[in-house]
Amino acid sequence: MARTWELWGTVIIAGTFALPVALLAILLLFRHRVRAGHPAPLRTAIADIGIVVGTAPWIWMTLTPSSGQTGVGLIPFTDLADLVTAPWEAVFVQVGGNLLVFAALGALLPVRSRAMSSTARVAAVAAAFSVIVEVLQYVLRLGRFSSVDDVLLNTAGAAIFALITRRWWAVRIPAETVPR
Repeated sequence: MARTWELWGTVIIAGTFALPVALLAILLLFRHRVRAGHPAPLRTAIADIGIVVGTAPWIWMTLTPSSGQTGVGLIPFTDLADLVTAPWEAVFVQVGGNLLVFAALGALLPVRSRAMSSTARVAAVAAAFSVIVEVLQYVLRLGRFSSVDDVLLNTAGAAIFALITRRWWAVRIPAETVPR
């Protein structure tokens, strides 16, 4: 369990310390959008700040140099199949962590924008960002293993969390009224 804390501890600590700043940012953004006549100022302010606060610590963790295994896994499900014989903690960290990387993005992007009110669109955005992260891990030689399975899990996590927030999607806001 110590290894799990080592991996996720920075995310939990950063997220905790970011909460007061995030609440202040939501308030300021909300007030600005009310003055600008935005049709859904609170929902979009929460979504915008929530995406950043919920995703940035995970990206920070995955782009932090490590002394782990390096390389590239381009064959889908190969790295996941190797987890069958791994200890439960390794499975929990690998699968759970990858499902959570873009969870905030997946949950809040369709809440933020009518144009993103589609699980397929959310999955496409998450997949694109996940590919960028995996390429950066490889190109920057961070001591991390870049895998297509990570992309699949990141994308699945975003899609699952998008479905969880489906009842709050921004389907009632005309797309042209939401500022970019």
